[in-house]
Amino acid sequence: MSVDQIKVTPSAYSYPLLIKQLLHTPMATAGDQEIVYRDSHRMTYRDLFGRIGRLANTLSGLGVSQGDTVAVMDWDSHRYLECFFGVPMMGAVLQMVNVRLSPEQVLYTLNHAKADVILVNAEFVPLLAIIKDQLETVKKFVLISDEGGDMASFKIPFVGEYEALLAQASSQYNFPDFDENIRATTFYTTGTTGMPKGVYFSHRQLVLHTLAVATQLCASTEQGRLHRGDVYMPITPMFHVHAWGIPYIATMLGLKQVYPGRYAPDTLAKYIRDEKVTFSHCVPTILHMLLSSPAAKDVNFSGWKVIIGGSALPKGMAAAALARGIDVFAGYGMSETCPILTIARVPPEVAADDIERQSEERIRTGYPAPLVDLRTVDGDLLDVPRDGKSPGEIVVRTPWVTMGYLHNPAASEDLWAGGYLHTGDIGVIDAAGCLQVTDRMKDVIKTGGEWVSSLELESIISEFPAVNEVAVIGVKDDKWGERPLPLIVLKEGQSATLEDIKRHVQKYSDAGHISRYAIPDQVRFVETLAKTSVGKLNKKVMREQIAG
Repeated sequence: MSVDQIKVTPSAYSYPLLIKQLLHTPMATAGDQEIVYRDSHRMTYRDLFGRIGRLANTLSGLGVSQGDTVAVMDWDSHRYLECFFGVPMMGAVLQMVNVRLSPEQVLYTLNHAKADVILVNAEFVPLLAIIKDQLETVKKFVLISDEGGDMASFKIPFVGEYEALLAQASSQYNFPDFDENIRATTFYTTGTTGMPKGVYFSHRQLVLHTLAVATQLCASTEQGRLHRGDVYMPITPMFHVHAWGIPYIATMLGLKQVYPGRYAPDTLAKYIRDEKVTFSHCVPTILHMLLSSPAAKDVNFSGWKVIIGGSALPKGMAAAALARGIDVFAGYGMSETCPILTIARVPPEVAADDIERQSEERIRTGYPAPLVDLRTVDGDLLDVPRDGKSPGEIVVRTPWVTMGYLHNPAASEDLWAGGYLHTGDIGVIDAAGCLQVTDRMKDVIKTGGEWVSSLELESIISEFPAVNEVAVIGVKDDKWGERPLPLIVLKEGQSATLEDIKRHVQKYSDAGHISRYAIPDQVRFVETLAKTSVGKLNKKVMREQIAG
């Protein structure tokens, strides 16, 4: 090939991978599609496009320009969806504030990200009032309110209310082209040690994540397949890694979308029933909350597809969801990976009525999405065998994983040691390329000279009929080094003993599914299990509680 054949035509459009490009197809084909917020607001995609322009003009009028950071403190809403697009499309940075953190942590994240403007839901104004005098870079405050209300008593100098400001602004805004590698979003991890770490993603990364995960979901022949007829509702907070990036996918595909505001079992069940929701994602605790809720007792969940992530999907929970007609399956990723890396799928040869096999396949960590280079390695970063048995640390490269931690070069170097992002998880990969996470490196239990997976033991115990929730931690033992300690929440009105649990685990050990050293010699029956701000099991707190 000659040099002349690969020259770029001077007038050709280079087409940077910017978030605004995701809107072209829905603008052309889905203008009348509906977006619903709670019981209070319905609009079309055509309205969405206009409101994105109004938001950009409003923020520009407040002095926001390229490189500035706009922080949002809100529940899942149509307004948050507008911010997902409008803020980065200006060239500004969207900071998704985890409103479930402590005031001290929220203050830290806002100052660390150097937020310039805060859009805050009226529910979080009291929290903001506690920290406002310690904010270092914030110049403007915008109130978000469903019902209005006088906020003067909190002495926060709001420049206006979100809806009133948008109503005064033009819907026409010329979103510019710029470098696709500039930062689009910032989010803070909910780690269990120290202050949260800031992870960030560029336009290019978010667009590629959207395209790759959409391909993975839409390529399924039936089970778990996302398609144009679906109705999408997030049940993972939009402040948590872009609600796993699915709002971008749903918007690109022009799906009907339902935003529930603050999560409550009765309202979630109501929206699933009344809006005919067919696609969602959540952590196991939220699914458990729904399945256990009296409000959902008579709801027909058939045809509802749900990705479970954040924590391992226990087999008992998968079976319970299948019994309610839910197409449930696991996904895997982390805050640093934008987040989706793998998604479980059920092979077509597994019969739909084979609940045992169905459950086994659906709780697997899954198959990598397109463009994901995922490995399990030893301490020298050498591949371990892909035989479904040999464990190794999971490391990964994709075009969308974070390039580091914001303003934290030392932690960034550790994250990317050896040129691969280190997940901190241990897993095995089988010959078909399916990943199974066996534990977090910090949670695996070494007992009797063998490694015992807390996740695998949790899944086994979850199948015992009286068990409602379970978490397994390692506790020190003079003889064995460590021993597994299951913390168990029983179902209301049911009972179990240590001997019941031991006999149950013994069956799996005798069948070769788990080491005999996994059979616990003690259990704790508890009222609740400690969880993080996004609903994950918090084993650090559990270990501290037991040690205390």
